[in-house]
Amino acid sequence: MQISFPDWLTPQFAYIFFSAVVAVLIWVEGEMLKRTNGKLPKSLFFQFSSLLDTSWFFVSVVMMYVIDLTPLATTLPAAYGLYTIFGWIYGTRLLKLRGIPDSPEDLVIPSKYIAYSQSFSLIFFGLCLLVLVSPWLPVLNQ
Repeated sequence: MQISFPDWLTPQFAYIFFSAVVAVLIWVEGEMLKRTNGKLPKSLFFQFSSLLDTSWFFVSVVMMYVIDLTPLATTLPAAYGLYTIFGWIYGTRLLKLRGIPDSPEDLVIPSKYIAYSQSFSLIFFGLCLLVLVSPWLPVLNQ
């Protein structure tokens, strides 16, 4: 028995769709951090979401080489990679300014980093939507 998928359900579509989900999760994480004034929430959802969006960097790197992405779709893993790398650098700099805490319970995520992450998530989500609808946009199909 062979399973057949609709023509639109491609590896590229799946990657873009789940990238949009990750963008929403980054936004939600930021909102959770705002409610706790930057302290790490003691929530299984937060831990899972944080692990997922961190691992999405590695998924994105692999997807650049494993699946056949259109030129516009290639911007997604590239953008996510840049966001992650610059986020590590920016977060480290912000933590050095405040001082590295002794334990994870003392860690406070700076509001500037939360704003950085949420700004990216909005732009990344919009980019995901653009790439998803691009086959139906006459301007991009010339």
